[in-house]
Amino acid sequence: MVRGKRIRQKGKIRFSEYFKKLDNNDRVAVVIEKAVRAAFPKRLQGRSGKVIGERGRFKSVEINDKNKVKTYIIHPVHLKKL
Repeated sequence: MVRGKRIRQKGKIRFSEYFKKLDNNDRVAVVIEKAVRAAFPKRLQGRSGKVIGERGRFKSVEINDKNKVKTYIIHPVHLKKL
């Protein structure tokens, strides 16, 4: 199991990560990118959900939070396609 980032991935984020394309109904995992401020709860780290729409550059993601389905607006930098 790898903990943290590899040495080549540390520091500034790549443009391809910042502007990645995610389509509706894509399954994604929430992986917090520490170089960019995350304006959503830290308890979402590692959770997976489904992209349901867009708000500007951000994505609306449906995530099961305990026993409720909730919608969060998250920047694509923090989303990893599954």
